[in-house]
Amino acid sequence: MARVTLEHVTKRYEDVTAVDDMNMEIEDGEFVTFVGPSGCGKSTTMETIAGLTKPTEGQIYIGDREVTNLPPKDRGIAMVFQNIALFPHMDVYENISFGLRLRKYEKEEIDRRVEEAADIVQLEGMLNRMPDEMSGGQRQRVAIARALVREPDVFLMDEPLANLDAKLRVHMRTELQRLHRRLDTTIIYVTHDQAEAMTMSSRIAVINAGKLQQIAPPLECYNEPANLFVAGFIGSPGMNFVEATVSEEGLETENFSIEFDPSGSGLASGDTVIVGVRPEDVYLEETAGSVTHQTDPIDARTDVLEPMGDEIFVYLVTGEGGETKMDIEIEGGEATDDQLLMSVDPDTDISPDEDVRVVLDRSSIHLFDPDTDEALRHGIVEPAAADSGTAERGVGDTD
Repeated sequence: MARVTLEHVTKRYEDVTAVDDMNMEIEDGEFVTFVGPSGCGKSTTMETIAGLTKPTEGQIYIGDREVTNLPPKDRGIAMVFQNIALFPHMDVYENISFGLRLRKYEKEEIDRRVEEAADIVQLEGMLNRMPDEMSGGQRQRVAIARALVREPDVFLMDEPLANLDAKLRVHMRTELQRLHRRLDTTIIYVTHDQAEAMTMSSRIAVINAGKLQQIAPPLECYNEPANLFVAGFIGSPGMNFVEATVSEEGLETENFSIEFDPSGSGLASGDTVIVGVRPEDVYLEETAGSVTHQTDPIDARTDVLEPMGDEIFVYLVTGEGGETKMDIEIEGGEATDDQLLMSVDPDTDISPDEDVRVVLDRSSIHLFDPDTDEALRHGIVEPAAADSGTAERGVGDTD
């Protein structure tokens, strides 16, 4: 095992900055996932760690060694790629042992490592098979075993499940978690799939436009996003955003109000904020009895319904106009003055073009600065309610 440290790592390609002043420390034994949209710099960041790409600026450490200028073979790392790339003319044993044979390891040592790796990834009895005789998941396990026999300090995995079907991806996510628990080694994983990032990781590093937006445990990124981008990117479907003006009574949007005492929050009357609330924190008034901190009811009309099996996504129009509009562009998504997305149980009796009343969960309302995109606070429960047991939380608050 080894920790991985990036200090001011930058990678430029002529006029494009793929990685921009990246600072990060990954501890021994962590499973850290780089997640972000396509082209955000997550794979380039991994390639600098692997030595496949030399950073323009900055230093990279694996353990106590600076490895910035070392070739990949001297860094104590092993990689698993999206393209499995097994040798089709070699059987499983030969594919797994190929790197060891190149390095002239003794036959007994090669056999020991191959058998141990095959046991870890559950390939016992398959060492004589050819790649074309195996399923996609089995071939991916061969690629992982080929990395395991290196006995590296750090595993680097670049979207290794991207080419698998949905059911197999779920299965392989479970296998990778078991593998991490068994090896207790450092794994850095790259994906654009939020489900992979949220379910497997000790921490996730959210990256956008080459910059690290937030690195934290998955639920912290979900419940306390550092900025608008993280709030809009983490979660599926994404967070609702609405522009609001602070008043002495609370928050005033174009179509509804939210009672809120801004005193002590650093906000003043006339300030503009972006209000964020997730679809699962929007409730029909008649089903919101268990929500302790409710807003006043908001009049809305149902627009489009999307049945998903275990839930229904309901698009709500809160304005009086017929067409919804999206007119507040933000980096993490779009804010809407007249539309909310709500998630309800699949057995809810609801239909399009129906007048409804909804409430929001105050404890899950987020406020963001529209100028800096930074989070201002998470939860707007009044102090009186907070004193009774559910504390309001702002950025930087701790338990």
